[in-house]
Amino acid sequence: MHDPLLVRGIRELSLTGGGAVDGDTYVGASSLRAALHAVGGACAMARALLNGEAQLAFCGVRPPGHHAEPARAMGFCLFNNIAIAAAYALRELGAQRVFILDWDVHHGNGTAEAFRHSPEVLFASIHQQGIYPGTGDRRDTGSGPGKGYTLNLPVPAGSEEDLWLSLLERIALPAAAAFKPDLVLLSAGFDAHRDDPLAGCRLHTESFARMARRVRDFAAAAAVPLGLILEGGYNIPVLAECVPATLAALTDG
Repeated sequence: MHDPLLVRGIRELSLTGGGAVDGDTYVGASSLRAALHAVGGACAMARALLNGEAQLAFCGVRPPGHHAEPARAMGFCLFNNIAIAAAYALRELGAQRVFILDWDVHHGNGTAEAFRHSPEVLFASIHQQGIYPGTGDRRDTGSGPGKGYTLNLPVPAGSEEDLWLSLLERIALPAAAAFKPDLVLLSAGFDAHRDDPLAGCRLHTESFARMARRVRDFAAAAAVPLGLILEGGYNIPVLAECVPATLAALTDG
């Protein structure tokens, strides 16, 4: 999934005490170990889901991953946890099609680039337009054999729950139903919350729970497993509310 030069660079930077990858992304002495455990956790989750050991799973890992491109670490992300888990599912675990939903407020550019040319992954991202990393235009639908397998659904600043739910229910999930995935993976960022400092959307804690129920119900109706991987969230008390509320929504009823 990643260029060996990127992996080697992160390893060497971490082993020599750390330093800056770019203006946002730093590596410390413990970062390599943490990043490898995050990737390993995501892959273990995919294995458990596709081996029938679980139907629902959540990886509360750090560092996050969805900004890490095949040859570039960025946006607080070193390795792309969810993209690696999806590739592992396709190459080693027998999956033929994986649906990745990303509701982090920032576009999951790394995941989009990882599968830009692939018809095996349907990638749908609901994100605030005009903010970091500046990608995710709705006209970008993938390239080559992957054309049509990327759904970028940008929303304006100030967007509230009704718009996010509408895009999920009317575009992302119907497209996923037509795609018929073997596995559903969700990049669960919580920085679209109204109190998060790094963006301008207006979701509430219960908004994430409602979206989680929609995705859960879709996966259950399709009889496929669902796995969530933690992405952004920069108001720690809010994050500590949103994650349990989302997990409860996945298992209620």
